[in-house]
Amino acid sequence: MGEFLQDKVVVVSGVGPGLGRSIAVRSALAGADIVLAARTESVLAEVAEEVAKTGRRAVAVPTDITDDASAEKLVKVALESFGRVDTLVNNAFAIPPMDDLVNVDLDAIRTGFETNVYAALRLTRLFAPELAETGGSVVMINSVVLRHSKPTFGPYKMAKASLLALAQSLSTELGPKGVRVNTVAPGYIWTDGLKAYFEYLASERGVPAQQVYDEVAAGIDLRRLPGPDEVADAVVFLASPLARAVTGHCLDVNGGEFHH
Repeated sequence: MGEFLQDKVVVVSGVGPGLGRSIAVRSALAGADIVLAARTESVLAEVAEEVAKTGRRAVAVPTDITDDASAEKLVKVALESFGRVDTLVNNAFAIPPMDDLVNVDLDAIRTGFETNVYAALRLTRLFAPELAETGGSVVMINSVVLRHSKPTFGPYKMAKASLLALAQSLSTELGPKGVRVNTVAPGYIWTDGLKAYFEYLASERGVPAQQVYDEVAAGIDLRRLPGPDEVADAVVFLASPLARAVTGHCLDVNGGEFHH
């Protein structure tokens, strides 16, 4: 990874076993110290240990990003630990209700927005003064759902389209302060969760899991599903000086499934 983020401090929200973990570890391999935020302490501890193995420092902060006081504490601990923040990665995600918009429960959509949109705004506003100090950046994790309108994905697309609009508007607002705001939109990510899902689909049909994988991969230009590290590397790029003139942008990382 070189030293794209040498001695920078990266805050990652929504640290889980998949993409959140990869963003943390790949940022550390690029030279950054990491602030890990999530609700599950056991996951935080595991990822913190992995970061430590790279030789960089990690601080794990149990955080409910939908709560003002908890989010404010995250900022306080980040600054007490490292004295600066260079990048905020808004990776936290709550699965929206998977239902057609004509049927979906509106309260369920509102609940999804709390984590998927409002929490990203809350964290960005809280970290904005520190990011202005360092000429830092924000990276929002979005989704390929921006590129299609399949049935039952309406509430999901509503949340992610709103997150994209948020990122673009924040780019315009924070740009004069030297803060960049960008978006990464992954498609399929080949994680343990997706592997288990493909195995389930395969067992339902009585076919090998590899067949399900091959059928999905056939619709992707590279004929394979990107892994979490490959998506995380796009985040590292946008956080790094290599992307110093890039802001308000959405980078699709989907192996060529959709062209934007």
